[in-house]
Amino acid sequence: MSLPTPPFQNDAVKNTFAGFSEPVRPGLLDLRRLIFDVAETENVGRIEETQKWGQPAYLTPESKSGTTLRLGVPKAGGYALFLHCQTTIIPDARLVFANAFTYDGNRAVLFNAQSEIARAPLALLIAQALTYHRRNKKGPR
Repeated sequence: MSLPTPPFQNDAVKNTFAGFSEPVRPGLLDLRRLIFDVAETENVGRIEETQKWGQPAYLTPESKSGTTLRLGVPKAGGYALFLHCQTTIIPDARLVFANAFTYDGNRAVLFNAQSEIARAPLALLIAQALTYHRRNKKGPR
């Protein structure tokens, strides 16, 4: 596996990505890169890359502006961007983007290795997650 940009922040995350199967690993690495790119654009501060529930997780520890994003492989196959299910991020995305994504309830956006990712809408969805607390002034969850 080639080194991603930015480099992994810890061995646990690096090992998790190494364990993802070849059909889904490139897509998950693409989602990872997009999270870091959007974080920079949205000026949310440093992104902490860690493990939660055995999945790579992305947090805004200094600004506390966002809710946690996780990357993983759902039971149904493919790969997914998981969000906190008690936020309004996915319901809001359904209203704005309608059929741009395949959703798993209020907890995930699903992808398959053969499909192109709708990058512009996905970047907006990630921005909504990374700024969720800043916009809603509810404090961290």
